Amino acid sequence: MTASIPSLEAALAQADLLFGREELETTIAHMGRQIDTALNGERAVFLTVMHGALIFAGQLALAIRTDLEFDYVHATRYRGKTSGSELHWLREPQVDLTGRTVLLVDDILDEGHTLKAVRDDCLRRGAHRVLVVSLCTKRHDRLAEGIAADFNGVVLPDRYVFGYGMDYYEQGRNLPGIYAIGD
Repeated sequence: MTASIPSLEAALAQADLLFGREELETTIAHMGRQIDTALNGERAVFLTVMHGALIFAGQLALAIRTDLEFDYVHATRYRGKTSGSELHWLREPQVDLTGRTVLLVDDILDEGHTLKAVRDDCLRRGAHRVLVVSLCTKRHDRLAEGIAADFNGVVLPDRYVFGYGMDYYEQGRNLPGIYAIGD
């Protein structure tokens, strides 16, 4: 670990556990039932946003009873910078989205600029509708205009969060809970 980035252990020592594994699993199971109701038997494209949504998406997919077609995307607006610009694809959707319902699955809806750009791209590719599914949404007033979660698991305070797919400097994605540091 470099001197400028504290270790995961140091972060955990000052972090608060916001949601534990059991509570998140219960929430995800409930979300699966809600999505089944919304799909009403329609076979949707389950489009996971990498890397953060990997853990959540796997659990959510198992909680949905409706048959799904799977794909994933990897996109960024940052490209090594601290502020975003236009969308840059690391991996575009491979499944034909024309006339389809897309479940766009991500770990967190924070400011939403990248998620909005991916959602809009799915619509440009001909998706009939895109349902945004997020494990969590941060509570603040910086959300990009025109984006919201159609299905959301938990609401988080406006703090730095990690675990359950979200990283702390590329560490801790596999922690079995959501942790927060800072006030």
